[in-house]
Amino acid sequence: QGATAEEICLAYPSLNLADVYAVIVYYLRHQEEVEKYLQERQEIAQEVRRKNEAKFDPQRVRDRLIN
Repeated sequence: QGATAEEICLAYPSLNLADVYAVIVYYLRHQEEVEKYLQERQEIAQEVRRKNEAKFDPQRVRDRLIN
């Protein structure tokens, strides 16, 4: 997203600067693996959503909750 390590620490006070830099270094050294992992997780999430929407029609669930 373009944030610096320092900006990330300010946005998430529970993180420390050294750990943020460690994650950045890991990502830069393993970018292809990380991108592949993230893509796989995105595909799994989309499949789960598709199955849930097929099983539980969102409009019907909404209607039941409202009425």
